[in-house]
Amino acid sequence: MTSSDLTLLPSDAKERTAARVGTSLDGASAGTPSPARARIGFACAEFNGGITDRLLRGALDALEESGCDLADAVVAWVPGAFELPVVAQRLAGSGAVDAVVCLGAVIRGDTGHYEFVAGECASGLQRVQLDTGIPVVFGVLTTETVDQALVRSEDDEANKGREAALTALRTATVLGGVTALSGVQRVGFTTGRR
Repeated sequence: MTSSDLTLLPSDAKERTAARVGTSLDGASAGTPSPARARIGFACAEFNGGITDRLLRGALDALEESGCDLADAVVAWVPGAFELPVVAQRLAGSGAVDAVVCLGAVIRGDTGHYEFVAGECASGLQRVQLDTGIPVVFGVLTTETVDQALVRSEDDEANKGREAALTALRTATVLGGVTALSGVQRVGFTTGRR
């Protein structure tokens, strides 16, 4: 949820931009590669596993609704959120997936573990996607209370696992479009040697 309607992307922004530039890539636009061929890997934390399970169900539902074949999905379970980056790295480097979705919940407690676990998990996952070039989506809830985690993992459209899976599909589609651009002949100004 955003704090203001002013922070939402205007409904005509992508069309306006596409009309002004040579190429505009959008993971949600018509004509993008079929998600049925998308191979999504999941790294799931067992700690706070009831929340993770709810997120995973939402994610798998979203993939199915998008036309993905779940036979191509890979789910790997790890003890907790701190272990997600190393498994995400292995999945991303395997060549078996187009994107990785990491799911779990870090809920603030009475000790300082929250900052360390949540922060290091996020930092590690960011590093994995930058190092591998494979989208690694942060679907780890970082909440103050169990109740907040339960709300964000309800079986509805606002389920953050669902959101993470759709983000993975869209990002993988955009990256596929960027990769396809590398085969396009460039015409025009260049500062490099020919």
